[in-house]
Amino acid sequence: MDTKSVISHLNFFNNLSDEEIDRLVSISSLKKYQADTLLYYEKSESNRLLFLVNGLAKAYKIDKHDNEIFLYYIYKNHILSDISSLDTTSLTSYSNITLVEDSKLLSIDFDAFKRDFLEKGRLCLELSNEVIRQSKQLQDLVNREFIFDSVAKVAMMLSSDLTMFNKLKRYDVSLMLHIQPSTLSRVLSRLKRNGLIDIDHGVVIIVNAEGLRKIYEGLEDA
Repeated sequence: MDTKSVISHLNFFNNLSDEEIDRLVSISSLKKYQADTLLYYEKSESNRLLFLVNGLAKAYKIDKHDNEIFLYYIYKNHILSDISSLDTTSLTSYSNITLVEDSKLLSIDFDAFKRDFLEKGRLCLELSNEVIRQSKQLQDLVNREFIFDSVAKVAMMLSSDLTMFNKLKRYDVSLMLHIQPSTLSRVLSRLKRNGLIDIDHGVVIIVNAEGLRKIYEGLEDA
């Protein structure tokens, strides 16, 4: 599909008129990227607003020992760029962002986007929802890293990202959650024993979604 067709099919731009879509096309470009492409370094600046049309990306940081600290995944139909302020002409990345799969990105001139859309009251609600989503991801990150025990970490990932949990190797999941692989195995066995999940040939199936939610919301012990 060409740029106009892609924009027309994205939910984020559903409320734009044909004329507005044409204007957006004029300040945008569409490009395919291979998996493992590094889009942003932490604290790097860009004057382009990147939108993930399809594919998968991950946000992560590097600690002082050069270890990768996983933050969260970014899925298609969402903005890749971090938006912390609309008072500047550039965007500063909170983390490193790398593509996990072959992906297609929509790149928009951020300054022109603000002038032609946001300052005219267009797409403000959609952008606000994206900022709220990014903020929620960071809240979940704080809970995962500093508040949750291993059971709550696993329960939250199963509830919010079951597809990715089943797609990844258990070792990679344990690295993401910063727990030992043996701990992950014990937690899964415990959740299964308590009737919250089932495991069929290595694939986790949620049996009691409400029970999982209560664990990571601190309303109930596993």
